[in-house]
Amino acid sequence: MAGDVPTSRRAVLLAIFIAFGEKRTSSAGFLFGYDMGVISGCLIMPDFIYRFGQMGPDGQAYLSSSRQSIIVSLLSAGRVGAIAQAFTADRLGRRGSILFWSAIFTSGVAIQTGTTYSLVQLVIGRFIAGLGVGSLSAIVPLYNGETAPKAIRGTILVIYQVQIISGIFLSYLFELGSHTINNSASWRIPVGLQIVWGLILLSGMFFLPESPRHLLGTGRGDEARRVIAELNGVHEDDVLVVEIVEELDIAIKAENEGGRATWVECFSSRNAMWRRTINGMMLQFIQQLNGQNFYYYYGDIFFESAGAGLSPYVIQTILGAVSVAGTLPALYFIETWGRRKSLLLGAFAQAVCAFIVALVGHYCLAPSGTPVSDLTSRNKAAGGVVIAFAVLQVFVFGTTWGPTPWVYLGESFPLRVRPKSIALGSASNWFWNFMLSFFSPRIVDKIGPLIMLVFFGMLVAGFFYVYFAIPETKGITLEEVDELYRSGIPPWRSAGWKPSEKHYRHEIHEVNEKRTSGSEEVA
Repeated sequence: MAGDVPTSRRAVLLAIFIAFGEKRTSSAGFLFGYDMGVISGCLIMPDFIYRFGQMGPDGQAYLSSSRQSIIVSLLSAGRVGAIAQAFTADRLGRRGSILFWSAIFTSGVAIQTGTTYSLVQLVIGRFIAGLGVGSLSAIVPLYNGETAPKAIRGTILVIYQVQIISGIFLSYLFELGSHTINNSASWRIPVGLQIVWGLILLSGMFFLPESPRHLLGTGRGDEARRVIAELNGVHEDDVLVVEIVEELDIAIKAENEGGRATWVECFSSRNAMWRRTINGMMLQFIQQLNGQNFYYYYGDIFFESAGAGLSPYVIQTILGAVSVAGTLPALYFIETWGRRKSLLLGAFAQAVCAFIVALVGHYCLAPSGTPVSDLTSRNKAAGGVVIAFAVLQVFVFGTTWGPTPWVYLGESFPLRVRPKSIALGSASNWFWNFMLSFFSPRIVDKIGPLIMLVFFGMLVAGFFYVYFAIPETKGITLEEVDELYRSGIPPWRSAGWKPSEKHYRHEIHEVNEKRTSGSEEVA
């Protein structure tokens, strides 16, 4: 059947390149991850603090928690971009939309890099970059989900998360080398490199194909057949291509019977769309409040109080390396464990880590700002425990909750409302990322490491939400997801669900019979 396909290296290489451009200049794909890591290190660079901070009573420059919040959180304007891409994805196509928003992102980074002493210019640049990368965070999973053969769809969507984490890690490496420079180059170099990443994505997209589902949906059948054949490593007249095109044609016609899709339809009862949209938004919400982004954004500051005897930049680099190492196994586990088991195991393991970090950090760490010479053996031992379990939590996140919500978001919606539903899920991600980055410094000022109890509570709630609400979508086509939701099977039993003769098996069989009989009559 069409779903069980030979997969060309072209499909995998395409996904790797496209994932390069995702999620926030430091969050979405490589671009998203890179900025996430960069801004964390900038917050403790002396030149950056001098230019964009305030002068204290002692004549020393410092970055207040409110300024940290503004600088970090303005990138989360991406939630606006995530919604905006729903309009460009249909009008410009998936490929054209990626080109457009890549240009917006690159412009925003240029504004940031050219800043001298203006905090306003810096945050405006981050806002514009956030619009671009926020849009990419929605359009890239959509594009990958529509171009990937089902046998490796989960793996290809996980590559997106691998690139996010790779971006974070690479930013840590650059800052490890640049933070010792005694001028603005210490932060301009790592921040400005994002222009290079944006231009690579922008130029490379000219050589990649449009989504075959979008091509068929806009009446460009010949182009769609060429793309499908290329992605699956077969000829255009191969039976595999014929079956895939027929399946998609029937699905697209059925989806379009009701006219142009609206935002309200994302929450309609038809095909349980409201459940699917809410599930996508909830998984993104829970993902952002796992606790890992707190480490990415404010880890340098947080780990300074751990008294580990290592530079915060070194600790962050170790954290980044662990993140990459944790994400790589997800390429395998996403198709063996499945989506549900990955989320359930990840929520449980991370909750344990967050709980330990919260209590050990609160009761055993020295107050922030304590000189290293004044740390007791108890303080130092507690710092080691905090860092160890923080690293473990980041590793587990990379294997489970990092990629899986994006996989689920990219494969849960019919073509008719897919751009809008994915936009809502991505906007949820960005909104809660904004809330986390804006309020975290203020909360830490009040309760310190006990902020991890907030994340512990979210992980416990997330465990139960996944168990009772998230069905297993491993190994079924995007079109079969409709049948899964219509079947009404409880999510905790969905792992054993099988499609009933496939939705389109009868129609395709009839089409093939007519074609065969017609050929015999001619003969």
